[in-house]
Amino acid sequence: MRRFFILISFLLVLSGVSTKAEERDTTVYFVNVYPGPEVYELEGHSAILVEISGQQPLAYNFGVFDFEAPNFVYRFVKGETDYRAVEWPQWAFLESYARQGRRVVAHELNFDSAQKARLISLLRENVKPENAVYRYNYVKDNCATRPLAVVERAAGDTLLLGPSHFETEANKEPTFRNVMRYYHKNYPWYQFGIDLALGYGIDYRINNRETAFAPTELDHMLSQASVGGIALVKDTHVLVDVPSDNAIKGPTPWYATPMFISLLIFVVALIITVRDLRRRRVTPWFDAIYFAILGIAGLVLTFLIFISVHEATSPNLLYLWLNPLCLLVPILIWIKRAKIVLIWWQIINFVVLLLLVAAWYFLPQSANAAFLPLVLADMMRSASFVYINSKQRYSLIKLK
Repeated sequence: MRRFFILISFLLVLSGVSTKAEERDTTVYFVNVYPGPEVYELEGHSAILVEISGQQPLAYNFGVFDFEAPNFVYRFVKGETDYRAVEWPQWAFLESYARQGRRVVAHELNFDSAQKARLISLLRENVKPENAVYRYNYVKDNCATRPLAVVERAAGDTLLLGPSHFETEANKEPTFRNVMRYYHKNYPWYQFGIDLALGYGIDYRINNRETAFAPTELDHMLSQASVGGIALVKDTHVLVDVPSDNAIKGPTPWYATPMFISLLIFVVALIITVRDLRRRRVTPWFDAIYFAILGIAGLVLTFLIFISVHEATSPNLLYLWLNPLCLLVPILIWIKRAKIVLIWWQIINFVVLLLLVAAWYFLPQSANAAFLPLVLADMMRSASFVYINSKQRYSLIKLK
């Protein structure tokens, strides 16, 4: 028995030495990957790398999702997108980004052995099957905010980030929408869609920590970050040294931007309206097509506002412009007996849009500039419809 206890004691001592050696020979990194070519890669990506001497280096990735999951598109639009935290071999994680030509920066965390041990324990806990899946939120709970929260828990104190790019260079008020616009500038149609779908819940001024929802923005902020008055980052390494915008597509040609297309639609509407006023007759096919498109967009907004659980889709002031009532035009414009109903709807529509345009730059919701020509075209068609049909009714009454 005495020999047994001596053996157990010896093994425990060896285990303690081994654990201390592991902690001493452990390096942890917060990694930020710069933008890629796909729309869901435009703000970049974040992860945590762990290197323990004698073991395979690992990457802890909180941004994995499955396109092949059942009803993925519907669930994504509805706001029920589930992301997963996974543990990967470090080489596999980095190889995919190197192949894409995306800049990768690793910040070595200035952690002591206890903090490293806590971080590794938290990471291993997060990737367990029962904990790995979480409900993704584009700006509040994503691949950057999750690992940042884990690092803060492991540090055992409040994490203070350095100034963002918006505070030092961009000279713009940091809001979620403005950060998106900055990183989406080469993808105007993507931003056009975001500006349609998301209401003024993303237009308030955000603080430093909230700005870190964008991994590329977070990369600017980590170099001057601190925990308990001590620098968070010990050293910084560029793992894939290419320009920050190396993988993103070039600017959209001016003739293919939302603004150009919107202006083109406005000009077409103006030409048709002038022609209608001269001959005192509405062009029904144009109004049927245009208002049908607006109505379909209104149906999408109806889904996003009233059915989707995305917190940023409601309230959305664009619903004053794009709503299912626009579908009355392509239906009623062909029915003579319904003309009076349509006239009154067009009057109401014109007044509502006039108030919307008058308050355009004072609203809490920041609108895409390309919306304005489309709204003006809508107003113009409503006004011309009311004017021409009122004239016709007046002429008929006069004849009687």
